[in-house]
This record gives sequence, C-alpha cells and structure tokens, in this order.
Amino acid sequence: MTEEQKNEAAENHGKDEGKQVDRPEPVDDLKTTHHTLGDLAYTATTGRVVLREEVTEEEKYNGLKPKAVVSVTYYTLDDADAATRPVTFAFNGGPGSSSIWLHLGLLGPRRVDSGDVDDPTPPPYGLLDNHETLLHQTDLVFIDPVSTGYSRAAEGEKAAPFHGFTGDIESVGEIIRLWTTRHNRWLSPKFLIGESYGGTRGGALADYLQNRFGLFLNGLMFIAPAFNLETLYHSNRSDLPNPLFLPTYAATAHYHGLHAGRTLEDVVEEARAYADEYRAVLAKGQNLQPEERAAAVAKIASLAGVSEEYVDRANLRLEHTRYYAELLRHKGLVTGRLDTRFTGPADHLIHEQMPYDPFLVGTAGSYTAALHHYLRSELEYENDAIYEVLSRKVYPWSFKEFEGEAVDVIGKLGNAMRLNPFMQVHVAMGRYDGGVPIEAIEYTLDQLEIPLADRERIETKTYPAGHMTYVHEASRVQQSADLADFIRRASNRG
Repeated sequence: MTEEQKNEAAENHGKDEGKQVDRPEPVDDLKTTHHTLGDLAYTATTGRVVLREEVTEEEKYNGLKPKAVVSVTYYTLDDADAATRPVTFAFNGGPGSSSIWLHLGLLGPRRVDSGDVDDPTPPPYGLLDNHETLLHQTDLVFIDPVSTGYSRAAEGEKAAPFHGFTGDIESVGEIIRLWTTRHNRWLSPKFLIGESYGGTRGGALADYLQNRFGLFLNGLMFIAPAFNLETLYHSNRSDLPNPLFLPTYAATAHYHGLHAGRTLEDVVEEARAYADEYRAVLAKGQNLQPEERAAAVAKIASLAGVSEEYVDRANLRLEHTRYYAELLRHKGLVTGRLDTRFTGPADHLIHEQMPYDPFLVGTAGSYTAALHHYLRSELEYENDAIYEVLSRKVYPWSFKEFEGEAVDVIGKLGNAMRLNPFMQVHVAMGRYDGGVPIEAIEYTLDQLEIPLADRERIETKTYPAGHMTYVHEASRVQQSADLADFIRRASNRG
C-alpha cells in the first residue's frame, strides 16, 4: 500500500468511527419435513426462530429489535384438530443444557440407541423408532435456551442478559407465546415438561406465562426437578441436604453390593426413618455428646456404605461429589452423580471429589452423534455452527433475584396453582438420582402453600433409574405410558 493509500484509509477510518454498523436483519431459518411412524403421520420442523423485543427510546416506540435466534424442533400431527390437540413445550436444564435429552431420550418420534449401564451401545451408536413417543397424545415443541443448541444472541447483541434466572424465563416464555400465536394454538390444551433445572425454569415459567401473557396451562410435567437448590448443594450455611441425600446414598450402596442380604426397600426405608434423628444430631453442632456422635457415625456409615472413619472425618456430613468419589474407592472406581448406577475408573485414588461423572461420559457421545445425524439426514436441516449440547458459555449464571436467600421456585409454582385451579402437576423421580434425590423433591413439594385439597392435583412417580429416568429401558416404557395418561386426564377433553 502506497503512503497516499494509507493516508486515505486512515481518513476514511476516522470518518467511520462512531457510526452504527448496519447489519442484515436475521430471519427465521426453518426446515419442514414429513414422516410416518406406524399409524402416525406427522410434520417435523426444525431450525432457528428470531426472538425480538419491543424498543422504546425517549418515550417513543421504535419497533421490534432482534435480540436472539433460538433453535427449536417441533412435531405436529397431520390432519389433527388444533382446537382439541394438546401441545407440549419441552426443555432440559443445566443451566446450559440443550433439549437433546428429552427430545431423543424420551419424547420424540425417534430415540437414541444408547444402551444402559449394563449394556452400553458402542460407537458409532444409532437411532431407533420411538413407538412410545408422546406424539401419540400431544404435539411437541423442543426449545434450546439461548447459548445452547444452535441458539445464540443476535449478531451485535450480548448473551449475558439471557444467562440468568429472569432473562431465561422471559426468553423461553416469549418463544412459547410466539409459537402458540403463530400456530393458532391458544385454544389447545397446553403443557410444559422440564427436567432438572428445567424444573426451576418450569415452576417459575408457569407463573410468568399466566401473569405476563394470560397463558394458562393444563399441566406441568417435571422430571427430577430442581425446585429448591438449597436442598441439593451442601454448604456451611445449611445442613438441609444431608438427611435428604442419605436414602440415595443407601440405595447406591445397595446397588453396588454393599448391603448384602437386604432388600433395596428395607435399606431405603431405614435411611428415610433416620432422617429426623439425623437432623437433630446435626443441629446440636459442637454440643453433640461423644456417645451420640459415635452412634450417629456408625449409623450413617452403615447406611451409606463407607467407613466410620470417613464419616467421622467428614464431621457427619457426606457432601455428594465427595461421596461418589469415596464409595467405591477400594475398587478404584468413581460412582456416577446423575445416575449412581454408573461407574468409571479413577486415574488415581486420592481424589477428594469425583473427577468426572461416569454417567455423562457414558451417554453424551451417543446422544450427540444421534442428534447431528438426525438433524441433517432425516430432518434435512444444515447448520455449521457447534450444537452446544451442554454449554459452559452460560456461566456465570445470574441469580441476582435471590441475593441473600436460597434459589427456590416453589412459591412461584404454588402461586401458579392457586391462580389456575385446573392445572395438574406430574413429577417423575429416579431412585438412583444422585443430583436431585427423591427425598429433596418430596421435601420441597411439602412446602407448597396450596389448600390441602389441591394437593390431589399433584402426582408423583418413582422409577428404578437415575436423573434421566428414561435411560433405563423398563422405566422409559413405563414413564411414557404414565406421561400419556397424564396428558389425557389433564387435557380436560375426556
């Protein structure tokens, strides 16, 4: 470049500084295909939908501004009556999880061939017809929150506003409102289904949809819902998780052969029965007498399947990621967290906390491979971006709304139920879920401030599986039937 050209470029650069860069408006990017499964004829649509917000500047309305592009996949039954056909909006949790797990593990018309703990499917994995798909009962809309799947903030926009409790609820809620409006489904029975943090999102979302849009739901379905995070994460400020996790520890120890000669039911019931005494023991703190402490150490160790020395050194408090590293240390194994039936080898035997989750390692490959093949080969959608299955980009996740208090949405769920006396609730739980234990869910549901008679609107189901209950084949089949039955009953259409 000559000196004259350099001077001209510098001059033009100076002129351009401060100017707003004109970017092309993003547009919906959707692909539609048609399929059959047995006697089901259905339409599948996948891609990205532009999410816009109303902009007001200096008290003047400036229209709708793109703020994100959100990846969705939805299935509608051909020739169905939209006025009576239910629709279910589905999402997973994380925060940072795409909807891949519910989509290809339980609900959709195709499912991943992943195998289970005793018979995992090796690479390159595969896809199977899901004859138990919930599409028999309801249309399905799978949503990937911003920064998961192919969802991104719009070009030039920041993603951080979506990476928090309120921003997440508002953006997912807007997708639900938008889809319902565009497809003329306001008079259809409507449901949400969320897993894990999807329970946090779903409990608050039901309340938000009612209050913001007047969109009332027929039912909420939760799988391993994280309603109250104080029950799930051990800290110096709360001893609440310790007695709530103990039955899961006992069940895990039983599964791995550490309660020989006893039934699972007997072991779990003993752990549940000890919960109140366990709380009282921990509440005494340093006032606990030596004989009381010795009895508690022996009881906890016996139930959890670890040594009394370990329980004593842990000050009677078995933090879960440490417990899953300790339980099978003598075998050189790490136990799964989200499904404690799974195990994996430890690289050495001095880990204080589990170095990885064998369950996630055992399932992530099959789900990811199936998703990429399915979208391109069967749904004919092409996108070269990375499909974020479990994204770390959403962190730090903001819980500013709960500063100084526990993250707990049970109050919002209770409000939604009080304002909508027709909404039914279904909660699924896994006996070997070491991330969101059954007893933690039950404890939180007990705190719901609703009339006693309204508790009949809540049903719970327990399966001999982990966090993703549907990885266990018998549980998947039974759970599919349970969800179908719930949809039928809660649709108020006979």
